[in-house]
Amino acid sequence: MNESSKMIDARGQACPGPVILLKKALEAGEKGLIDILVDNEAARENVTRFASKKGCAIIASTGAVPDIRVTVSPSSASGAKPMEAGPSETTVPAKAPASRADERPLVVLIESDRMGIGNDELGALLIRGFLYALTERDEQPDAIILMNHGVLLAVEGSDSLENLRRLVDLGVELLACGTCLEFLGVKNKLAVGRVSNMYEIADRLSSARVLSV
Repeated sequence: MNESSKMIDARGQACPGPVILLKKALEAGEKGLIDILVDNEAARENVTRFASKKGCAIIASTGAVPDIRVTVSPSSASGAKPMEAGPSETTVPAKAPASRADERPLVVLIESDRMGIGNDELGALLIRGFLYALTERDEQPDAIILMNHGVLLAVEGSDSLENLRRLVDLGVELLACGTCLEFLGVKNKLAVGRVSNMYEIADRLSSARVLSV
């Protein structure tokens, strides 16, 4: 590694950790090469795709699990020749002009403390990763609504409290279904956000762009 390179060791980081670490390095204005170490092929593909999307040149992608190194040049204008995109790379279409519908607030509706159907441990890991990814986006949703077992994400002892608190600090309104809290016997354990009701929730959902998780 030459002296102008920055090393990021993202081995052991759950998704989207490696991408977030690279994102922060780019936002910090790194000028030299960036070497990012990852320990699985999915992470290699993710950081490569992200770097390419940000206009970086992929100088090299070497090694094998669990010691993979991706070397990135922060600007393809540096004269470095980017690697050809692999079969997993996709072309990102130009963003369409904002429509009237796009001006509506964005509400994320979370109906479980797990993400997806199948393994519960994996589902818990995925929802935690999703909330973390939201905290690192340039733009956050206007509100997050927690329904059914989704309210458990916001109660004492939840692994997602740190991410939810950060989202609230970033200006995201967090609403938890009062009926759900009562039914599950955790209303007095709500640690972040506020209790809402079905009328308010219905009103919010009917006038927003809704992303259901």
